[in-house]
Amino acid sequence: MWRLRGRVAVATAVGLALALEVLPWVLRWLRSGRRRLRREVLFFPSQVTCTEALLKAPDEAAAALPNCCGCGLPHSESSLSRLMRALLAARVSLELCLFAFSSPQLGRAVQLLHQRGVRVRVVTDCDYMALNGSQIGLLRKAGRPGGGAGGEGRPDPRGVLGKGIQVRHDQDLGYMHHKFAIVDRRVLITGSLNWTTQAIQNNRENVLIMEDNEFHPEVCWLCVWSHLPAHADTTTQRPFSAVFFLFKVTLQQQQQK
Repeated sequence: MWRLRGRVAVATAVGLALALEVLPWVLRWLRSGRRRLRREVLFFPSQVTCTEALLKAPDEAAAALPNCCGCGLPHSESSLSRLMRALLAARVSLELCLFAFSSPQLGRAVQLLHQRGVRVRVVTDCDYMALNGSQIGLLRKAGRPGGGAGGEGRPDPRGVLGKGIQVRHDQDLGYMHHKFAIVDRRVLITGSLNWTTQAIQNNRENVLIMEDNEFHPEVCWLCVWSHLPAHADTTTQRPFSAVFFLFKVTLQQQQQK
């Protein structure tokens, strides 16, 4: 009798252990079955198309780009419009880690998310953000009085409206050369593309959009963000030094020889 009870207890314990091992896999399988995980590769240069419909629509749900303006550009999908759709899908947070950011369309998309109450944070290169055409200055002012985007009358559950987008930068001699974005802490957007009009329209580049239940892209972001000191938040910005910038480039060229 005692032997039988012992065997039953052992079998129960083994069964429970196996169930605990299998349960996480079953839950992941059920979650992935309900919603298709996004995995997409974009190639550039992108066809020049009209993106006004994306920037004016309340969300990315519109399946087509209607001919809503008389700009004369094609109103069709392109690599740029698909990248913008991926960004505009953000509902809670958007983290950007970018070497160069001067694309007006992408800049408007990021400001639109900020207006919607999405928390946006940016890490960028301290010198390239001061070049003419950079979107970083507009993002810093977004939502402030006299800034690029107003938040009057909009719901603001996260308290982000009325504040500029938080931007941090490094002051090392090396470049902050990352090029990735994280949407809602679960979708990673990365590749060779600098977010500039030159790269989007002329360069041969790639962007990978990846969502995976077992991969946590926010860890990549936190490693970069936490590495920068809090005083690197750009409510103020150190003056751009052309001499320092030339010294930085010359030093890197010498190190590569």
